Amino acid sequence: MPGPESLPIDQIYVPLKKRKNLRLEVVQEIAASILEIGQQVPILVRPDESRLVLLEGLHRLEACKALGETTIIGVLGSAETAHHKALLSDTAETEAERDKMARLKKLRLEKEAADRSTASATPIVETKSAELRSARSGKSIGRRSSGDQGSKTKTLSEWITQQKRDGGRY
Repeated sequence: MPGPESLPIDQIYVPLKKRKNLRLEVVQEIAASILEIGQQVPILVRPDESRLVLLEGLHRLEACKALGETTIIGVLGSAETAHHKALLSDTAETEAERDKMARLKKLRLEKEAADRSTASATPIVETKSAELRSARSGKSIGRRSSGDQGSKTKTLSEWITQQKRDGGRY
């Protein structure tokens, strides 16, 4: 079997039967992996008149298309080669690819969780900032002191002093 070579994506035909198995979340994960470390596993195609027919690697092909690539690393083979590879799919190479994809998914989920926790902390900071701005402008946010309800403070230090004097929380 010949070694991997660069193949033009626009000459690769994907049979309808294979297209039905396309999962967009897998394409996204592979695209992220390709951006990070490059394409590691070539696709398998067979020649058919003026085009190449995809035998294996639908998600890798679609990930490269999504990234705007015009070529993809592939190996020319035959339908028998693809059938033989399918029978031996639990090789160490396949297991390593599964492990890599699982690690990438875990990292992506951890990053999304960190982004969500950062986003949820933002409203608290914004609320405190609004309270401080209100305090500086003299607008009361919480309860008013029972003493001088009409007095307005001009600075934060004046507001704190007033709160201490009136027994309020600051």
